[in-house]
Amino acid sequence: MTYSIAAKCPRTGMFGAAVTTSSIAVGSRCAYARAGAGAVLTQHRTDPRLGPRGLDLLGQGLPAQAVIERLTEGVHGIGWRQLAVVDRDGNTAAFHGERITSVHSAHSGAGCVAAGNIIRSAEVTRAMVAAFAAEPQLHLAERLVRAMEAGYAAGGELKQIKSAALLVVERESFPLVDLRVDYDPQPMVQLRWLWEIYEPQVRLYVERAVNPDGVPGPA
Repeated sequence: MTYSIAAKCPRTGMFGAAVTTSSIAVGSRCAYARAGAGAVLTQHRTDPRLGPRGLDLLGQGLPAQAVIERLTEGVHGIGWRQLAVVDRDGNTAAFHGERITSVHSAHSGAGCVAAGNIIRSAEVTRAMVAAFAAEPQLHLAERLVRAMEAGYAAGGELKQIKSAALLVVERESFPLVDLRVDYDPQPMVQLRWLWEIYEPQVRLYVERAVNPDGVPGPA
């Protein structure tokens, strides 16, 4: 009961992912990204172990399709899983297990892949990719949020969504953006609100970490 998008920004080198679902705390389970490596989505009877494994493979330089093959070959229960990957070059790949019987789909665009299961139609992921591509000059996080909003407008999933998350990495080992709505009647509205509050402060929090002496204000 999830739809999501993972992407690379060729202009900045950032990787990111965004996701929403009708269960609680989706950000803790489904979206993974690592600076310089890529991004992984794992969903539908989610196995959170696949996210870090995928990032390790991407960090070794494997392309997206090879990562999918390594994550799925001979793995117990893989028929229940849905995966999507973006590699360091912006190539994408997706996987749908044979035990997924609901409406499910994945669509790819330049540097992005959207995937969904238990959704109203394949138009959900198609609309997400189109929205992501519409204004490539925008911040990657903004493009991801717009993609999620487009998926919701295109029908979303069958149940009311309750949680959402936004993750972006750039150069550091910690995320540039890591925002989560864990339980709310309107998680996409709340995620949009959080991002608009956080956007002006993104660089400040990075500077506090890597160059604390150069940040004005109280000690």
